Amino acid sequence: MIIERRFNGPPGSGNGGWSAGVFAAAYGGDGPVEVTLRRPPPLDTPLTLVDAQVRDPAGEVIAQLRPAGDLGEAVPPVDLATARAASAAYPGLVEHPFPGCYVCGPERADGLRIFPGRLPDGRTAAPVRAPRQVEDATIWAALDCPGGWAVIGAGRPYVLGRITARIETLPRPGDDCVVTGALIGTEGRKAFVHTSLYTPDGRPLGHARATWIAV
Repeated sequence: MIIERRFNGPPGSGNGGWSAGVFAAAYGGDGPVEVTLRRPPPLDTPLTLVDAQVRDPAGEVIAQLRPAGDLGEAVPPVDLATARAASAAYPGLVEHPFPGCYVCGPERADGLRIFPGRLPDGRTAAPVRAPRQVEDATIWAALDCPGGWAVIGAGRPYVLGRITARIETLPRPGDDCVVTGALIGTEGRKAFVHTSLYTPDGRPLGHARATWIAV
């Protein structure tokens, strides 16, 4: 496995959702997979999966994987117009801890450019334009950052620590989809979030639960 440089999150490391999707695909299995990131996934580096652990060439554990249980409730959808209105107030356009992130970074013209803004009930929502090439890792990535932005605030950066995703189906390239996120609770430096991805007419594409860690 190699996380290509363009799929970065924080500078010098892979986007957590994309990386987890790559690791989960290598792990296989019939049900959802839980991916716990132990170190920032390195870019352009051969990684191996051994005994449910992703390791770098030096043998350091990058991630641990295991079958997942119930993912909990999906985050309800909103229509595309509501998602676009929320996205216009995306706080990352003003202050972003990692503005070059492949998923939510405003500096990335070649990224997914998912800009989650807050809804009145505290959920996040954003439109998602499916890229020309869609794979499972694309869905994991789209389900990543919108959950983080349910808790990220000014001067309060978080990074992904653990994520589990279930993919129902892949969107067609060019589809205008909608992603929603919700903060479920906090415990010390940990924030627990859910995210859900939908087609333009509200059919589910995928759902995830994740743990984000304040840094």
